Amino acid sequence: MSRSADRSAQGAALSRAVWDVLATQGLERLTVRSVAAAAGCTTGLVMHRFPNRRALLLHARQLLHEVTLARVEALEAAAPTIRAALRAILLQGMSIDEQNRQEAVVWLGFLASAISDDELIAEHRRNNHSWRTRVERLTAAAAPDWAPARVSSVALALIAMTEGAAALGAADPAAFPATQQVEMLDAALIAFGLF
Repeated sequence: MSRSADRSAQGAALSRAVWDVLATQGLERLTVRSVAAAAGCTTGLVMHRFPNRRALLLHARQLLHEVTLARVEALEAAAPTIRAALRAILLQGMSIDEQNRQEAVVWLGFLASAISDDELIAEHRRNNHSWRTRVERLTAAAAPDWAPARVSSVALALIAMTEGAAALGAADPAAFPATQQVEMLDAALIAFGLF
């Protein structure tokens, strides 16, 4: 195996370890040492790629963006209609399965740290802007007769509802089961005339 392939494999293992620690142990336990333990390597190897906790957080957020971006693009491309695409991409952002629940935990952990850090909050805002733009574009296409202000308001309401459900479902899956989250999304889409 080539040296670059080794580095790529190490990078992938470290990415998985960062994600696993943040998703399963929480923000407070995300450290260079915990990532090294999860990856089965030395802290020196982790520090070579991620010199501090902030770099670990930034990587986790970038990884979350890459994973969800690929998924929503595939969902949108596979959807038979614009309205089906809107529903599918909103649904994937809720805590309806273990992967989505872990993503919500990572997102919340990053957001909690980003509030007081200019670089981290800039990353968060950039990714959220991309998300909002997609939801607004799909909402506008699903309701072509709506004024831009209505499109923006409805898209924001749908985002707030689904992200709120993701956070609540991640923290208390028994109180916010997947079936009720799906019903809630469908009820909102019906109320807005988008389902």
